[in-house]
Amino acid sequence: MTRGRDSRATLDAVWRLESGRIIGTVLRLVGDLAQAEELAQDALLAALEKWTEDGVPENPAGWLMTTARNRAIDLLRRQSMYQGIRQQLLHESPVQTAADLVESAAEERIDDDVLRLMFGVCHPLLPADARVALALRLVNGLSVAEIARAYLLPEATIAQRITRAKRTLKAARVGFDLPPSEARAERLGSVLEAIYLIFNEGYAATAGERWFRPMLCEEALRLGRSLASLVSDDTEVLGLAALLEFQSSRLTARCDAAGQPILLAMQDRGLWDRLLIRRGFEYLNRAFALQAPVGVYCLQAAIAACHARSPSLEQTDWEEILALYDGLLQAQPTAVVALNRAMAVSMVDGPEAALALVDSLRESGELYGYHLLYSVRGDLLQKLGRLDEARVDFLRAAELTDNRQAAELMRRRATECVARERGTGRVPH
Repeated sequence: MTRGRDSRATLDAVWRLESGRIIGTVLRLVGDLAQAEELAQDALLAALEKWTEDGVPENPAGWLMTTARNRAIDLLRRQSMYQGIRQQLLHESPVQTAADLVESAAEERIDDDVLRLMFGVCHPLLPADARVALALRLVNGLSVAEIARAYLLPEATIAQRITRAKRTLKAARVGFDLPPSEARAERLGSVLEAIYLIFNEGYAATAGERWFRPMLCEEALRLGRSLASLVSDDTEVLGLAALLEFQSSRLTARCDAAGQPILLAMQDRGLWDRLLIRRGFEYLNRAFALQAPVGVYCLQAAIAACHARSPSLEQTDWEEILALYDGLLQAQPTAVVALNRAMAVSMVDGPEAALALVDSLRESGELYGYHLLYSVRGDLLQKLGRLDEARVDFLRAAELTDNRQAAELMRRRATECVARERGTGRVPH
């Protein structure tokens, strides 16, 4: 068992992964979002006290789930509803103990509980941006700061959205049963966006010591697969599932033994998970077989598929990728998509053409404070031999990111620029 600081770190990690499951399960019992959150938080505080003193239990997720469920049952007992909930639990498994029920819930009911929670908070009463922010906060316990960074917005804006969303749902006495299939369509886009952003936070962590957070990626991947089973005739659901499979296939190759990032150009593609890639192609083929219009997730999955089928960066069909980015930018005309497209332009038309696009984005101010703008610009300047300018941009990118590994990568690239300048006899400013 681990104690003290280690137990707190373990609790934080487990809570990130399990909070959505716990809140979703408790919500199914008590039927009130605020109460479900409070009971889950009670379990978290109990774990903080107990684990610090006694160490982390062998099954920390089960401990949290059991504690939260027991507190929910105690609450229902106090409300003279215990007999009804007892019959419900007995009906689920008449020969199991409460602890056993936690284990079976993790295997049998967990997808329904989490998706029920996501569809519940993505209610049409809420604005789309508030739905997703609330889902990110509840399902995977992302902090307000992390959600704000994902949207490139102030933390106060995100905090207000979440607070107002909770008040709206409470005032309307919204239920959290999984809506029937005909009612899911109006919520589906927000659920997809939430899963996508959960994966993005895992794939490129906005803050912390690690470049990426595999558990968040795995949770988003699981949710994507579950949703594809629930809604199997939607191109965007299948497209998102495909995208997450393709992106997850690269995780092992994205950092070295010391946890330092390895960029796409330098990755050992032999480490890419072929099973996940095969699953990605299966989802993508199913999406295209529907012969229906495709959207942003299918287009992104198709871009990822181009990388997955290519043995090296140089042998990648960059013209196809650029064409796909053209379609993606038309479907989703955002500055971030335009920045990603610029990298494809650099591979087709050269870094100077791409730099003109990036400079236009920088001048627009839309990506002010976004570290990847300066990272991409530094990369293009480095390719053009404008090393001193590249060094400045890499250092600016390092200043703007709250992720330690990403910052160190940018500083290493800045140092490389200095070394190359000295190698050519030029003196850096």
